[in-house]
Amino acid sequence: MFSSFKRIYSIFHSLIYYRLDEYLPKKGYLGLVSYLSYLHPTHYRRCDIKLSRGERLRQALEELGPIFVKLGQTLSTRPDLIPTDIIEELNKLQDRVPAFSTDIAKQIIESELGKKIEAVFAEFEEKSLASASVAQVHGAVLQTGEKVVVKVLRPEVGKKVAQDVALMYWLARLLSSTNLGRRLRSVEVVREFEYTMEKELDLTNEAAAASNVRANFADSELLYVPEIYWGLCTAKVMVQERVFFVNISDVEAMEKAKVNKKVLAERGVEIFFTQVFRDSFFHADMHPGNIFVDISDPEKPKYCAIDFGIMGSLTPQDQHYLAENFLAFFNRDYRRVAELHIESGWIPANTRITDFEAAIRRVSEPIFGKPIKDISFGAFLFSLFQTARRFNMQIQPQLVLLQKTFFNVEGLGRRLYPDLDLWTSAKPVLENWLKSQISPKAALGQIRKHSLEYTDIFPQLPLLMHQYLSEEIQRNKNRKTVVKDSANTVAGAILISSAVGFWLLASVSWLQIVVLLVCAMLGIWLILKK
Repeated sequence: MFSSFKRIYSIFHSLIYYRLDEYLPKKGYLGLVSYLSYLHPTHYRRCDIKLSRGERLRQALEELGPIFVKLGQTLSTRPDLIPTDIIEELNKLQDRVPAFSTDIAKQIIESELGKKIEAVFAEFEEKSLASASVAQVHGAVLQTGEKVVVKVLRPEVGKKVAQDVALMYWLARLLSSTNLGRRLRSVEVVREFEYTMEKELDLTNEAAAASNVRANFADSELLYVPEIYWGLCTAKVMVQERVFFVNISDVEAMEKAKVNKKVLAERGVEIFFTQVFRDSFFHADMHPGNIFVDISDPEKPKYCAIDFGIMGSLTPQDQHYLAENFLAFFNRDYRRVAELHIESGWIPANTRITDFEAAIRRVSEPIFGKPIKDISFGAFLFSLFQTARRFNMQIQPQLVLLQKTFFNVEGLGRRLYPDLDLWTSAKPVLENWLKSQISPKAALGQIRKHSLEYTDIFPQLPLLMHQYLSEEIQRNKNRKTVVKDSANTVAGAILISSAVGFWLLASVSWLQIVVLLVCAMLGIWLILKK
């Protein structure tokens, strides 16, 4: 509790010192904060008034640490919500957070790898290539000649994150005592965030994620992921192939190369939805500092992604409901959207579906058919939030990262090609994924996937049949009929499942296939026979 109050005080101090309290409303709880600032000693010895509001906000976020830097990175992708002068400063948070000492970085590397820098690297750049909220990166050359980047975790970063997470838990528990907090599931959301940060603070998790995405997009024309050097990776150090592509925020370089920005924007959307629905494993930190572009073929620009510290995944159930929801939105089938929300349990089962359908239609209909530049997603999301509140919709913690990433993708799309039609670009990906999920091939794949489980079930079938028949005899007077019908049903089920099982688990000849088909048909006949 004391540490939480201490952290609140440091936030309040930064707010006042950087003159950010001047932008708080003068009414309500935030107005009270504004008036309390006059009682704080810092109010009378604040930062240089010549600093712009963007510079003051950036410096305050840097001072407050990794969690707040992450917030600034997210805001930097929303030029529709944030003024241009602030965006320019927040962009510096992507990879230009003040670096820590190179000597300290070298000490960490040598401690983690158990070798001197000179024994591992033929060259090691003293000046960092980039410095972010959790780690910084140095260029280097291996003794074998490969050009690489070396990512080093910031010293004491884990302790700072733990302090902020503790504060977030304290605030979330306070909020959970209210109806709003229960609906938002504030504690669960913080727990999801804590889990995400724990993974980001272990660089072996990032190395594994990068390797996974690299395998998913092997030989892809859409995305390239640099190779990981696993022999030089630990919890605090990661070594990865160095690439020399253009950063996605370098508009001048792409203009000079005459990059087809429409294709680039559409490919970005395709990559996002492919990761979410095909792979169920998506890059959840897609700010401009992490995205590069191979412009060697301007008409077919290729993305390159780095920094896989924050990744998201979905269950098959979430994937299915989200895909159907998206497609229903794209097709303006608001009735289906309402039904899916009830089926998934996201809103109470006793909700009047016609009312919910009408509310969704009222919010969604005005935005369709418009390019991103003409859509106010801030206003749209606010309206959705109000709608959700009316129908007691609960926040799904597992979807928080997906929502954040969607914001990033939209922000990048707006920068690259303002006329991008997000719906048209995403719809084919979703339709193809859903078709693949309901095809006979997909059904067979699911059966094969669980084939080993079937081997545990088959030997138990005779015993289960005996138990079932015994129970039926005890419950019914007309025993002969019951036994006969039940025996037919169970025997038929055994024949069908055995035929399928043997076909899945063994290499069979054409003659054996015929025998198995006969068994399956006999099983069906026994089940249907009266």
